[in-house]
Amino acid sequence: MSDDLAARLREQGLRLTPQRELILRAVEDLGHATPDEVLAQVRSQVSSVNASTVYRTLEVLEELGLVRHTHLSDRAPTYHSNREHEHVHAVCRRCRAVTSYEPEVVAPVVERLAADGFAVDVGHLAIFGVCGDCAAKDVGSAT
Repeated sequence: MSDDLAARLREQGLRLTPQRELILRAVEDLGHATPDEVLAQVRSQVSSVNASTVYRTLEVLEELGLVRHTHLSDRAPTYHSNREHEHVHAVCRRCRAVTSYEPEVVAPVVERLAADGFAVDVGHLAIFGVCGDCAAKDVGSAT
């Protein structure tokens, strides 16, 4: 990925720094991660990286199309690599587990909105509810 990262940065007149490379690698390794989680991952390797560097770099990486974000909670955005296929996020309100689903799961909704001229950013879509494990615990505790 560093070759792709370096090429995209050069196109924008930017250079590949060790911090940018570490931050992108952290996002890829963590899967879905908030800036604070990325910072913790990066600091486990290089303690001198600060939060503002992580936030700025995540913005640059998103502008370059290498990462994207979605809101999986009411807190900070969650970032993931664009190397992953586009997916919809299902977030459990109880245990906070995030499950990825193929875009086809929401195809009827996307098609309906498209008929009205609205283009859905499926990769930014998060659906909140209760996962099967948490629902099963509720049933088990009610008996």
